[in-house]
Amino acid sequence: MGVLNVTPDSFSDGGKYVELDAALRRGLELVEEGADFIDVGGESTRPGSDAVPIEEELRRVVPVIEQLVKHTDVPISVDTYKSAVARAALSAGATIVNDISGLTFDSHLAETVARHGATLIIMHMRGTPKTMQQNPEYGDVVMEVGQFLQRQREVAFQAGIRQIMVDPGIGFGKTLEHNLELIRRLSDFNFLEAPL
Repeated sequence: MGVLNVTPDSFSDGGKYVELDAALRRGLELVEEGADFIDVGGESTRPGSDAVPIEEELRRVVPVIEQLVKHTDVPISVDTYKSAVARAALSAGATIVNDISGLTFDSHLAETVARHGATLIIMHMRGTPKTMQQNPEYGDVVMEVGQFLQRQREVAFQAGIRQIMVDPGIGFGKTLEHNLELIRRLSDFNFLEAPL
């Protein structure tokens, strides 16, 4: 996944790609560097961040997606949990929706993804970006994340989504120890490969 954040406050690139030309150049660089798909995000989800209004997120991501699909055949993903943004991004040519909330923030997102025949990435996060790092606690982080991903994968399947990926959400509502445990035990999530 080539990550293309088109936000002024991204923790990973410092807002380098907020202008359309810069975003397009970076997206094509990511393709040249071997990215299998490009994930375009218009809302920073760094710890402590605030939500962005739908209109602003649309302004940021839709033109970038429209340009990328004209210049590359690499699939384009939109990093959003909002059904209105997903709908516009999919109409603009994206084929994947990467939802950090794992279908918990917007009750219409699954239906939107299914209607477009798109792929869904379900991520685990405890809380919201604003609150997720405020003392995250788990009994068994791998078991709890696995149960969440299994449950939400079933929700997606029941909504009619047939291409589903899961993401344990490293760094999202977890301590350093939680993150390391998830990485050490990634193979524990292999059960999610089984067909529904």
